[in-house]
Amino acid sequence: MQILLANANTTQAITTLCTASARAAASPGTEIIPATPRFGPEVISTRVENAIASHALLELLAEHAGQNLDGVLLAVSHDTALEAARQLMPCPVLGMTEAACLVALTQGGRFGLVTFGGVDMYRELMARHGFSARVSGLAGVDATPQQTLANPAAVTAQVQQAIQALVAEGADSVVLGGAAMAGMAAHLTAPVPLLDGIACGVRLLEALAGLRLPRPSTGSYAAPSGRALSGVSPALAGLLAQPRN
Repeated sequence: MQILLANANTTQAITTLCTASARAAASPGTEIIPATPRFGPEVISTRVENAIASHALLELLAEHAGQNLDGVLLAVSHDTALEAARQLMPCPVLGMTEAACLVALTQGGRFGLVTFGGVDMYRELMARHGFSARVSGLAGVDATPQQTLANPAAVTAQVQQAIQALVAEGADSVVLGGAAMAGMAAHLTAPVPLLDGIACGVRLLEALAGLRLPRPSTGSYAAPSGRALSGVSPALAGLLAQPRN
């Protein structure tokens, strides 16, 4: 099977990091296809950047929509453009944070999430996914994804401290909420499960592909048809304009 690993920012090093984590988690026979958008923010940290990245990500997905993919994993911790991507693509789509949280729900009553910087957008993301009642705490590490790539040991130590605080608050598992944290769980210790969104997403997509669920033909997630757009990439415009059954 083939899984498209779609970064939503333009930092190629993060795509490379996430690809390594995805390939380590994948079952034999699963091919991971990495992709990085042609424009947008280097790292998403604001609402404006997230909106711009949504456009870039949808154009990226449209370029791959005809490749008989079995699943798409959004390698961005904000789960950027997830709902739109789900409507657009003909295969299952998961956000990396969504995937880790779904696994967390099977590991205990409540889970914590550690990320970079502020947590307000993640609090909203938890509410949008319907997970708020199961979140024991959110922790923001005073570091950036760029600093993680440049000095992983120092940032890993900060993440370790945040995990300990979340466990003390009652987390039964902890989600690593950042694409730049992909693969970091191997360098951390905790008395509860640490959930890498890339690894969780790959495994869940393998399961979804095996279920062979049909695409909805009605409702808000039915594929768009006959829509006219201007100023976007030919691939995205063509995908939305084509008639669907």
